[in-house]
Amino acid sequence: MIQGTGSSVGKTLIVAGLCRIFAQDGYKVSPFKSQNMALNSFVDIDGLEMSRGTVIQAEAAYQIPRAFMNPILLKPNSDNNSQVIINGIAKFTLNAKDYFSKSKELKEIATKSYQYIKDNFDICVLEGGGSPAEINLREYDLVNMGMAEQVDAPVILVGNIDIGGVFASLYGTVMLLDKEDRERIKGIIINKFRGDVDLLKPAIDALDKKFKEEGLNIEFLGVMPYGDFEIEEEDSLSDIIQKKVDKEKKYINISIIKTKKMSNFTDFHVFKQYEDVRVKYIKDVEELGDEDIIILPGSKNTITDLEDLKKRKIFEKIKELKEKGTVIVGICGGLQMLGRKIFDPLKLESDFSETDGFNFLEYDTTFGEIKKTVQVERVIDAEEGILKELRGIKVLGYEIHQGVSTIKSNIVCKGNVFATYIHGIFDNSEFTNGFLNIIRSKKDMPIVEKIETYSEFKEKQYNKLANLMRENLNIEKIYKILK
Repeated sequence: MIQGTGSSVGKTLIVAGLCRIFAQDGYKVSPFKSQNMALNSFVDIDGLEMSRGTVIQAEAAYQIPRAFMNPILLKPNSDNNSQVIINGIAKFTLNAKDYFSKSKELKEIATKSYQYIKDNFDICVLEGGGSPAEINLREYDLVNMGMAEQVDAPVILVGNIDIGGVFASLYGTVMLLDKEDRERIKGIIINKFRGDVDLLKPAIDALDKKFKEEGLNIEFLGVMPYGDFEIEEEDSLSDIIQKKVDKEKKYINISIIKTKKMSNFTDFHVFKQYEDVRVKYIKDVEELGDEDIIILPGSKNTITDLEDLKKRKIFEKIKELKEKGTVIVGICGGLQMLGRKIFDPLKLESDFSETDGFNFLEYDTTFGEIKKTVQVERVIDAEEGILKELRGIKVLGYEIHQGVSTIKSNIVCKGNVFATYIHGIFDNSEFTNGFLNIIRSKKDMPIVEKIETYSEFKEKQYNKLANLMRENLNIEKIYKILK
């Protein structure tokens, strides 16, 4: 099990890299995260919802992502409660106190999923969540030491040196744990390092000495540097699509509206593949105006986010830019916003029973209690508008939404606006490159005739990650910890 001294230390990618290494070495491998909290989710082949982070790890392991790899998913609705998804199906909405009261039942659910993996795979790499040193929550824990104890997993602890204080956080995390949990930790990894590794040696030796003084046998497994691989990060928008800009070249500029309850921003990670595309996330109306494309992304609370866009004057600015010819794209919640009206008679998302959309496209959306989660395969059938030239191209993706819209197609197009319920539509390289070529033509930029598929692009990144880990971590010691 890979645990971290806190959030954003790089656990997800460390797990992904180990999954690729073990799979390369001939083992049948599965990732596992008993409980995850994220608004970025995926729908598996059975129509079950799971976290995007676990999807990355499954792909790295050469496995089809399946919901049993992430049996509990929490999708925050507000600061106080979350939608609880059990084995891929939304079951209820709970506040933290009520959720913790179900910890015994939830542990049984997680253990049952793990047992399936144990019976059907050679190796399971578990990922923890946040920090195991949240000692006020230990009795309820089912994602860190609680899960490690349940399945008797040895633990490797990861610390992020980039944010400072890594040695204190590693030592402090270990020493805050009770004796049994402390002894589960068999190794440590320092992650996200920039610089000369030799400078760390005195501190590493001092940390090793302190652990030995406490009677702990914790192996130092290596220092992971920052890599140049492009693998989506589940929980952070920072540096997501930052690239150097050559002032002598033209670029396609994309602005993605950053809403408060934005979901599935991983839909846009694919743009890292395109050297002539620059993406920025927009929070303020003053940042809009110099882009070729504006994207309204998915949202966990579409109406609330739409009303907030109106308050921030982004709503009116997008209307203005649409009239000037800027291409407007809506995905899932963004699709709902681009229609005429949104109705919420049961007030599932907010205190508004209805609100006006952008009225760019001719449909309405009504929220109900049924949630749609399904993988889809569609053909672009636009008879007019920006996508007309792409008619006949097949796209694959998945839908996750509660609203029902009065549309005849999963992809609606009119003029310089198109909207879709399909998450992952841009992962389809033929479609995306064709769409970008339409913009390239308008800007008198070079046309890109062919590009490798996004799957091929991701495979190269997973292999880069695995190679970097083999170069910088003691994989032989990790195998000994496994045994």
